[in-house]
Order: sequence, then structure tokens, then C-alpha cells
Amino acid sequence: MGKPTGFMEFSRLKPQARPVDERVQDFRHVYIDPDPAALKKQAGRCMDCGVPFCNRGCPLGNVIPDWNDLVWRDRFEEALDRLHATNNFPEVTGLVCPAPCEAACVLSLQHAPVTIKSIEYAIIQRAFDEGRVHPRPAPRPTGRRVAIIGSGPAGLACAQQLARAGHAVEVFEREDRPGGLLRYGIPDFKLEKGVLDRRLAQLQAEGVRFHLQVEVGRDVSPDDLRARFDAVVLACGAEAPRDLPIPGRDLQGVRFAMDYLTRQNRRCAGDDLPDDPTLDAAGKRVVVLGGGDTGSDCIGTAHRQGAAHVLNLELMTRPPDDLDPQEVWPRWPHVFRASSSHEEGGERAFSALTTRFEGRDGHVTALHIAQVQPGPDGRPTPIPGTEQRVEADLVLLAMGYLHPRQPLLEAFGVARDPRGNVQADASRWQTNLPGVFAAGDARRGQSLVVWAIAEGRQCAAAVDAWLTPSAAP
Repeated sequence: MGKPTGFMEFSRLKPQARPVDERVQDFRHVYIDPDPAALKKQAGRCMDCGVPFCNRGCPLGNVIPDWNDLVWRDRFEEALDRLHATNNFPEVTGLVCPAPCEAACVLSLQHAPVTIKSIEYAIIQRAFDEGRVHPRPAPRPTGRRVAIIGSGPAGLACAQQLARAGHAVEVFEREDRPGGLLRYGIPDFKLEKGVLDRRLAQLQAEGVRFHLQVEVGRDVSPDDLRARFDAVVLACGAEAPRDLPIPGRDLQGVRFAMDYLTRQNRRCAGDDLPDDPTLDAAGKRVVVLGGGDTGSDCIGTAHRQGAAHVLNLELMTRPPDDLDPQEVWPRWPHVFRASSSHEEGGERAFSALTTRFEGRDGHVTALHIAQVQPGPDGRPTPIPGTEQRVEADLVLLAMGYLHPRQPLLEAFGVARDPRGNVQADASRWQTNLPGVFAAGDARRGQSLVVWAIAEGRQCAAAVDAWLTPSAAP
């Protein structure tokens, strides 16, 4: 806890964002670092609630009241230790996590939870600024080798934990830079890539080796990896996007969100890219299908590219403005939310089903939508007479992801669940193949960055126990 009466004395202060007309001119971080005095008060709001549900609300099990109390007492070095005890990359979760811990905070019953996420980021940012984040190489090697496929949050967390246990860890990444979703899926205005690069430098100093532009199944075979390494971890994410197979889907200008976001991230990195007008929103009427984080990221990117207009269509009904008292943790609060990208402009429409795309000369010019209501089976059903035509020059499909790339899983021969994810239980983390493990979105399907880190850590513990059974408790 922080100050016993802090939650009554100090109001919740949301992180301060840069003015909209300024921030849409660049891809720099949206939010401003908090004033130290204000940060201390926000940490002081952590109440003596008796049962800190936030610990369980966080998939990592972060000991949140501990570091809130330490920030309140200006003991930042100890707060950093508490933070790193459960989280390899608090600078990432402090920026992009949707903060299920705040939904679990007892103060959320009054619509004003502790600003856990911003406090978390402030602790680690101050530590980096003061040079207090150092590599922690293992004191002695075990002689065991582990290959990790994928360098997203699950793969990186798993790699760091195993390297610190003394194993020789090599990460295989098919892209030209490590980071996976963190690198190419999240815009710089949410996660500047310098934040990622400084942590990657720490992993390399701890002995983790990265093999870039190496696609397993094409450049190296699964059999070769299994022969050369004592264990293999599949942390390749769930990259197969959900498509929309309706008339006109093949028109130019109807693109997957990840293609769009990846291209802009590469532009921000300084890559020299060939022209592709279908992935540039400048001067266009943009429609984003999907109301999750990916859709929000597309909206913010379109604003910065100079879109003429942005419309976000969501299939689900609009959530209520006020929280239903019954919709409290462990349920995710069903309440209307607006991201920083939504606050920058554009329109949002709910209960909207896209029925077909319209085009001219092979390029999309409009989409046809209908209002929906729940049918007898609970599925959204179009309401007769509600059809509309919406003009569009660029349509971005941001409707989520289904499962990992199937050719890779087929090449390994691992069992899959009915949804196409790698089948591995959450205790042994091992697939049907001895020595082949899985973690993150590759195992659980599309999820949160914080879940990926948590699974990477837990999978690493299972791999370590499998490699060194005599050291297991």
C-alpha cells in the first residue's frame, strides 16, 4: 500500500498526453512523463485493501502494492527490484498493456483505480535514465542449448530467463530485426523502438544470440534444430489474420491491418520501401474494421499519414458509458473506452456488419454495411432495411488473428488444438514431441502482451526443469 488515506486525499490523474494537433504530426510517444510529485501521490492512492486483487488481475502476478508503497516512500531502487522480480519488460507493459490489474483494483469500484500502468513505466524509465538496468549473465554455463523460434514478447522473455539460468540460447527470427509484434505490429507513438532496442542489448549482453531473416522450415529444418539443440521453444505468435470473405474482397485497397502497420513501422525505422499506394492513407477516406487495439493502432497511423477521414466500424454493440456494478473483476469491465487514437478524430460506428465491397477499375470505392442485432443463436444478424453505402478509398481489416502459421507447425509435426494453436498444457508446456515446447500466442491464441511475457517465463521454468531435472525442487 502507499499512504493509508491517500485514496481519499488524491484524485486519480490520467497520464498526460501531448496536444492532438502536435502529436499527429509525428510518430513519437503520445504521453508525457509524469511529474515526480504527482507520481508519488498516484502511488500513495494504493489503499490498504486487505486482499490485493491487482496481483491476480495481472497475468504476471506483479506485486503491485509493494512497488506502489516503495514509490510513495521514494525508494525507487527497491521498487525496480520488485518490478523485475516478476516482469522482464515492464517498460513494454507500462506502455502497451490494457492494464487488467487496474480493472482488478478495488478502487475501480469507484471508477478511479490506481494508475498502476503509468507508475510501472515511471519506475523502469527512471531506472534506465539513471543507468540502473544492467545485464545479468549467468555465473556459469550448463552446457545445454535451447532454440527459440520467434522474438516476440513470449520468445524474448523465455530467452532471457533461460540465458540467466545458464543455458546457451539462440533465437530464430524470420524478420530483419528482432521484436516480433513489438517491432512491427505496434506503432511508434505507442512504443518507440528505442525502448525495445535497449532491452534487446541487455539480452545480447546476457548471451542470447539472434539469427535474423531465418525462417524455420525454409532456411533451417525442424529436424536440424532438434538435432542441434537440447530443447526447442515455439514462440512464433498467432500471425494468421481473420479475413472477411465477402464479395469484392479481392479489390485493391482492402488490406490486412498488419501489412499496413508493418509498413509504417519500417518507414519510421528508415527503411527504403517501394511505393505501395494501397498502404498509404494520405488524403484518403479510410475505414477500419475492428474495434480492438490493432484497429486503434490503424486509426492513429491513418491520422498521422494525413487521412481525409477515418471511420471505425465495430460489429459489437456500443458498450455503456457507466460500469454495471455486476461487471466487476474477475469479469472484464464492459464499458465504453476511447484510446488516444480515437481521441485524435474520426468517427466510430457500432453494430455494423460489412456485407460487400464495391469498386471501380479494380480498386475499392465503397463498402455496404447493415445494422445488426443478436439472433436466436446469439450471433449478430442483419436488420432488414438498415443497409447503407459508405465511401472508402482504403479499408483495413483489423478483426483479430486466428492461429500460428500452419506450415511451420506442420513442418514440426506438433499436435494442434481445434483452433489451430500448438497443443501444450500450461504446466509442462511441452508439445507431443519430447523437447519441443510452446508459449505465448502460438499456444493460447491471440492474447495480450502481458500474457505472452507470463507464458514465456513459465515455459522457461519448465524447459529449465526438463533440461536439469536434478536441480528441480
